Amino acid sequence: MKQQSTTAEVNIHLRARARDRALIDQAAELVGANRSQFMMTSALREARNILLDQTTIHANAEAFHKIMDWMDKSATATEIAGMKRLLRGKTPWRDD
Repeated sequence: MKQQSTTAEVNIHLRARARDRALIDQAAELVGANRSQFMMTSALREARNILLDQTTIHANAEAFHKIMDWMDKSATATEIAGMKRLLRGKTPWRDD
């Protein structure tokens, strides 16, 4: 299995106002991180949230009602097994 590298591979450069940098530094210090660590963690968290919020399903009224009826029913054994398999899977945004 391929292991992920913990060493940064690329640089990301930002220009900021002095007061913004001071705010970031103050917050980073409170959580025990340096500026780069804090900014990377914050940016990754926000990027994940934005990407996860972009899941949209388009359906006509008939398909919508079929989906809602299906969701109201108890899960089948096959669906339960599938959900357990998905929960065991590794997501790209988690390191564990």
